[in-house]
Amino acid sequence: MDNSDLKLWPFDEALKVKKRIESQNNKKEFCVFQTGYGPSGLPHIGTFGEVLRTIMVIKALKLVTSMKTRLYVFSDDMDGLRKVPANIPEKEMIEKNLYKSLSSIPDPFKKFNSFSEHNNFKLQEFLNRFNFNYDFKSATNLYKSGFFNKGLSDVLLNYEKIRNIILPTLGKERRETYSPFLPVCPQTGQVLQVKIEEIDIANNKVVYFNPHQKKILETSIHNGNCKLQWKVDWAMRWKVLQVDYEMNGKDLIESFQLSSKINKIIGGYPPVNLTYELFLDQNGEKISKSIGNGISVDDWLGFAPQESLELFMFQSPRKAKKLYFDSIPKSTDEFIKYKNQFLTQNEVERMNNPLWFINLKESEKIPENLTFNMILNLASVCNAENSNILWGFIENYYPKIDKKESTFLNQLLEHGVSYYKKFILPKKQYRQASRREKEGFNLTIRMLETLDPKVSGEEIQSKIYEIGMNLEYEKLKEWFSSFYEVILGQKEGPRIGSFIKLYGIEKTIRLLKEKVGD
Repeated sequence: MDNSDLKLWPFDEALKVKKRIESQNNKKEFCVFQTGYGPSGLPHIGTFGEVLRTIMVIKALKLVTSMKTRLYVFSDDMDGLRKVPANIPEKEMIEKNLYKSLSSIPDPFKKFNSFSEHNNFKLQEFLNRFNFNYDFKSATNLYKSGFFNKGLSDVLLNYEKIRNIILPTLGKERRETYSPFLPVCPQTGQVLQVKIEEIDIANNKVVYFNPHQKKILETSIHNGNCKLQWKVDWAMRWKVLQVDYEMNGKDLIESFQLSSKINKIIGGYPPVNLTYELFLDQNGEKISKSIGNGISVDDWLGFAPQESLELFMFQSPRKAKKLYFDSIPKSTDEFIKYKNQFLTQNEVERMNNPLWFINLKESEKIPENLTFNMILNLASVCNAENSNILWGFIENYYPKIDKKESTFLNQLLEHGVSYYKKFILPKKQYRQASRREKEGFNLTIRMLETLDPKVSGEEIQSKIYEIGMNLEYEKLKEWFSSFYEVILGQKEGPRIGSFIKLYGIEKTIRLLKEKVGD
């Protein structure tokens, strides 16, 4: 296949990785992808997004090269905790253990040996739900086992060169004490941000003043006695783990640049990188695992299929997006559209359909003109308590459909009723029709009474459009909005012609008469 036929962003990333591997001309057995996790908080939807997007690039790479791949999910669990997360129990206990490695702090949930062990378990449990194929890596294990010792020695050997890269980015006070190495206090277990008085390259040791013991101490940099500052840690990790690809959020652009310089100094080759925009909550704030704001994966999956979430993650990774409950209907409808297209496309067309990167669970096509938003509006006008109410309309409009075999449609209807009850029903608010709107609704009633039952939704839409024109609305959007606000009790709504066709002409006439009288 000609690579120029591949238009979607994961293929662009995969070709960059392929070029990197070929330019190195080495004999690596695996192409290594990495994602990072800071276990100061529970895994959240941003964690899911980074791993999922990386897996999408891996899938693309497997098409353009035969090289084997590995995905490392790396937990920086030796990092010192600097503040108490807002969404955990036992805050006083955590407060007493601040500045210790996350792997040395007791579990506030009282289920595991440490705070990081709890969150690492939750991360793996979380990723395993989606059958992601990955190797978990713990910073604590790799530091203490000696796996990182060679990388640590490389950093010590280039100590001043690395400081010269970082110091210009720091404030005056921080420059006085900055060191790539953070000794672990043997008395308190805290990861210390202290000035290094001397370095001993020959013996892989550093000398520092310990503020807790009030004396000068000498310690080995190996076997977990020191932790690297995270930008240096990131660079060292790339070299030792031979990482070829890693994504990061927009907030880490400068960090990636600095780490890349450090990586080169210690003899590494920085990985291919994609910088993605951050997810924002409904208030435009960055989603944070320590705060717990924003929508969770479970929240989303309670109201829409998993594929709709995966599609949301796929689309426009370099574009900032608000991620909250209002995102669900739009993403679900886009999934339905792409899925129906995918089922009839040839091989090349499928590779340029986002769903090529998503694991479709079944091949059921959704009936033409049936959208998730339509389901929500049908649930709204029917005040649906369950999906059986909706099935009556579906079977009337699509007489050939088999309810028992329509697994995905059943799921959509269940999700639609749940979403309606949670987000639409509490906000429903009808208003009175104006004189002009009443005239328009009565004209609509008379128009509907004359229609052939076999009329299409498009024909109904066209006739409603004509009524709005005859009523001399400057903006026809106001005419359609009046239908939503007066008849449905909501600010937005469906394509009216298609909705009327699904709901039924006779039922729509009764609904209009009920709302406006006359």
